[in-house]
Amino acid sequence: MKEYVESMRELREKNGLSQSDIAKVLGTTQQVYSRYETGQNELPIRHLVTLCKFYKVSADYILCL
Repeated sequence: MKEYVESMRELREKNGLSQSDIAKVLGTTQQVYSRYETGQNELPIRHLVTLCKFYKVSADYILCL
């Protein structure tokens, strides 16, 4: 089963964006965002909501539900 970290990376790459680009959208650093994509840190709900709005997808899509 695909994990949410994979869907985050796929969405970012599909849209031609860097980790730094998404970190700016979330108001964090590239290093922190990288930890979200690798699963080292859990993605806070507020960032999940921001990503859903930014990519225009549902939370279920990102969370692979």
